[in-house]
Amino acid sequence: MHFVSMIDQETIQRIMDAARIEEVIGDFVSLKKRGANHIGCCPFHNEKTPSFYVSPSKGIFKCFGCGEAGDVVSFLKKHEHYTYVEALQWLARKYNIEIQEKELTPEEKERQTERDGLFHVSEFAQKYFSDLLWNDEMGRAVGLSYFRQRGLSDDIIKKFGLGYCLDEWSNFTDHALKNGYSDAVLEKTGLTIYKEDTGKKYDRFRGRVMFPIYSISGRVLGFSGRVLSSEKQAAKYVNSPDSDIYNKSRILYGLFQARAAIAKAGKCYLVEGNVDVISMHQSGVENTVASCGTSLTTEQIRLIKRYTPNVTVLYDGDSAGIKAALRAVDLLFAEGMHVRLVLFPDGEDPDSYAQKYGSAALQDYLNTHEDNFILFKTRVLLDGVKDDPIKKAELISDTAHSIALVTDMLERAEYVRQCAYLLHVGEEVLSNAVAKAAGQARQKAYEEAKKSEDRKAETGGSKGEVEERSAVTDDPSASNLSTLTAHLSAPPEAERHLVKLLLDFGNEKVPQEINGADGKKQIVEYTVAEIIIAELRNDNMSFVHPLCQRIFEQCALMEDMSHQIDSQRFVNSADAQLRTFAATLMMDDYSLSDTWRAKGIFVPKLEDNLLQDITESLYTFKSNRLAQMVAERRELLRTADEVHQRELLAEIQQFSAVIRQMQQARNIVIAPRSDRY
Repeated sequence: MHFVSMIDQETIQRIMDAARIEEVIGDFVSLKKRGANHIGCCPFHNEKTPSFYVSPSKGIFKCFGCGEAGDVVSFLKKHEHYTYVEALQWLARKYNIEIQEKELTPEEKERQTERDGLFHVSEFAQKYFSDLLWNDEMGRAVGLSYFRQRGLSDDIIKKFGLGYCLDEWSNFTDHALKNGYSDAVLEKTGLTIYKEDTGKKYDRFRGRVMFPIYSISGRVLGFSGRVLSSEKQAAKYVNSPDSDIYNKSRILYGLFQARAAIAKAGKCYLVEGNVDVISMHQSGVENTVASCGTSLTTEQIRLIKRYTPNVTVLYDGDSAGIKAALRAVDLLFAEGMHVRLVLFPDGEDPDSYAQKYGSAALQDYLNTHEDNFILFKTRVLLDGVKDDPIKKAELISDTAHSIALVTDMLERAEYVRQCAYLLHVGEEVLSNAVAKAAGQARQKAYEEAKKSEDRKAETGGSKGEVEERSAVTDDPSASNLSTLTAHLSAPPEAERHLVKLLLDFGNEKVPQEINGADGKKQIVEYTVAEIIIAELRNDNMSFVHPLCQRIFEQCALMEDMSHQIDSQRFVNSADAQLRTFAATLMMDDYSLSDTWRAKGIFVPKLEDNLLQDITESLYTFKSNRLAQMVAERRELLRTADEVHQRELLAEIQQFSAVIRQMQQARNIVIAPRSDRY
């Protein structure tokens, strides 16, 4: 098995150099050439009019309908649900490139050997428990009969690899040791518990039916065991402890079996327990998963989001089930999910409902009882408010907090309208509360992201290095900054265009005629990046839009370190918001009509007169920023004391003078010098 860290950068570069994005995407999407680009119907959302563009020259794709964008690896990860390394391996096979693995250090080899040992013993255990279930007398009498009493068919039992651990002190441990597995690896997986004070060892899951937990690719990571005895002190379910291969907060039970059905249906059902998942699959609802013995986590939500943004949460209709559903809502909406809810009658769950009424009745109930999550939450909490004004104010605030997490503006507006009606308050009142909650959420997200990046920079290098590593290691969780920027408006056109120039033409050289020291004319060349970066630095100007500023800062760092702008770094970014923003800027969303071309009508291209474009773009950007700064100072004058008024007036005069100088010098040649004005 290959891991990302084992593929050397030279091999990765060979793969990326060989991959032709139009060929790769053409394997999955019908594309037609249009100008320099290729166009087709987007595979990520339903559309009749093509809005999915592929640019061979830039190696990127962009859908102007749903916003999906990225490079060839991003496409494979999204379309085929591959990890980063799986996408590289797919490309390597397509282009007949042998993947070279770098030489591991002794520490890396030891670490890899240990991980492999954990995988091997977990898979060994699953086969052993399954064999006991089917072929051991006690396994059949206790384990298999339990599953059959729950209404599970033999096929579904085999599909999920269910098993049984004998109710003996160390039956499995002894068997594993005889087969060459060490005490250390058994203890690290949690399959065996060792008592330090007595030196004794025993099976963690003895006397339990076994539910193996699989990775997305189908490897056994851990187990959940259900006790069958009536001992009150025994926990009903026991799960494997966290290890190097198993982390319950990052895993969903049943995802391996459900992933294809989720992608096909465009919806995921989220239930509470393992048996609920299996029962739903048996009833034909295969797009179902459950959290592994823990409350729903952000990491688990992001796993679902790889396949669909649509989640329907199924919970018991009792008070505990309702509370569990309410706890999940904010996390789901914060990750941009579209959430609905199905509550079963009190005392029922998906498994018991299917047992009582059958598969067809279960599917019908799911289709007819879906409810909007936020509206449900509002109605449930409203029941406890009555005429208490304090409780009602708290409910309005709570509802506003949930609505503020919805990233789609139209969807958010509709929630405001409907919830305002339920709460008997004006839409403006609730809308203001939502705006306030959204502001607080953005500030909190920014502070958390800043702290996180500072901690990473302290422990693992600069912030730029941290971001670069995250792109290479395929961390499935996006940066917290994605949550922050999801609510941002579009950048001002002047900022957008300058950043586009950096990404598309940053390394292009622009010849300019200047006066030399001897008074004679001479030709010098600067790159587009040199000109833009130097001009903005000389005037100490920054972008208002955070994404524009982030790209500018990273381009400036690239220019300082290597004098080369690597636009692909942004398209490959682990931050989905930044990746989509960069790809959108780099992708031309128009092409010259064939009719125009046939008539000999040609539109000048941006690169045909770069110097003029840079000059005018910088002038527009600086003029707008300075005018904005003047307006801000004039606003502050209204409430400033006498001392601060003098300072503000001096700044206004200074900025105004610079604007006049710029207007006079608008047509001079721009060069990266500090004595422009």
